[in-house]
Amino acid sequence: MLDIKLVRTNPELVKENIKKKFQDAKLPLVDEVIELDAKFRAARTRADELRSQRNTLSKQIGGLMAKGQKEEAETIKAQVKAMADEMAQLEEDEKTYAAEVRQRMMVIPNIIDPSVPIGKDDSENVEIERFGEPVVPEYEIPYHVDIMEKFSGIDLDSARRTSGNGFYYLAGDIARLHSSILSYARDFMIGRGFTYYIPPFMIRSDVVTGVMSFAEMENMMYKIEGEDLYLIGTSEHSMIGKFIDTINEEETLPQTLTSYSPCFRKEVGAHGIEERGVYRIHQFEKQEMVVVCKPEESPMWYEKLWQNTVDFFRTLDIPVRTLECCSGDLADLKVKSCDVEAWSPRQKKYFEVGSCSNLGDAQARRLGIRVRGKDSKELYFAHTLNNTVVAPPRMLIAFLENNLQADGSVRIPEALRPYMGGQEAIR
Repeated sequence: MLDIKLVRTNPELVKENIKKKFQDAKLPLVDEVIELDAKFRAARTRADELRSQRNTLSKQIGGLMAKGQKEEAETIKAQVKAMADEMAQLEEDEKTYAAEVRQRMMVIPNIIDPSVPIGKDDSENVEIERFGEPVVPEYEIPYHVDIMEKFSGIDLDSARRTSGNGFYYLAGDIARLHSSILSYARDFMIGRGFTYYIPPFMIRSDVVTGVMSFAEMENMMYKIEGEDLYLIGTSEHSMIGKFIDTINEEETLPQTLTSYSPCFRKEVGAHGIEERGVYRIHQFEKQEMVVVCKPEESPMWYEKLWQNTVDFFRTLDIPVRTLECCSGDLADLKVKSCDVEAWSPRQKKYFEVGSCSNLGDAQARRLGIRVRGKDSKELYFAHTLNNTVVAPPRMLIAFLENNLQADGSVRIPEALRPYMGGQEAIR
């Protein structure tokens, strides 16, 4: 959510940003916010004036009564009563205008970073850099489900009977591989100085609307019937929510956190759920990283976060690339974002395995995450960032394809062997 002062003082900048995101239908919201905000401030100013007048007149009533001038006192009492009635109406108007302003401000997108490429959708995202040499072996790489089934490692049919499409059973070495990758990711991030968390897997609606846009919420979140609770789509939601309505001392920043959680997503949209596969599913597990920091430090942390994911994948011998998200592909709260994509030898192309985002102070404004400066009594809003360390089972696709050997075995990279009981390969 933007600072209302920015909308007041520089509405053309806000409108230009909306155009860069190809959301022209939202342009009228800017003028509506300015008009409603002016009415809100006028109501507040008038209410303050009446309070001051009422206080002055109330003092006069006491003096008149003491002098026995009851008639004059009653006249002033009537004036005070009229003021009280008007003030009550003004207070209601303030609440109404404030709610109307907030409703619109929640939909106006965040100001994107000047470095973000302008484009309508993900087809116009820009490759930044490649890490590792993408290889296509001479032997055939089967579909990932076929590889898993060879090891009796996945059962989609049973999951379909118990839960429907978008669910799976993992078993044996494939299930162990899944858990080993998450354990390794946890220790990898702890080794980089992040504090490990296991957060709540359900959050309240005020946290949901604080961490994401309405469109994301509608397309992703599962609501718990009869409760003000939603299943999290990623642990970032509850980890950022941890700081709701807090004042953080500047010296305690940055907060660098890494968290494990299951994730639950409706996956409503153009892509849909696969009938046979684990690329886009309703339930998966994930290791996340979250940073809460001072505004001037967020660009530096953004660079560190995506680099962590690249480094993690490279320790598992998986080639990756980074892709800058264009303006039209950025969610409304994001200032800047890049995807990390892994190489698929079978498809001979890269596919998304993680996303790194700098959200500026947008989430902090919605959630009330403030910072007290060391040498100042003034409070300011923190900046928040998040990035995927790893999200199996999607990551299993990249792992299996890139480590599959000609004899049908799957090589275990050295970094992962301690988590697989010393195994060098799955056979």
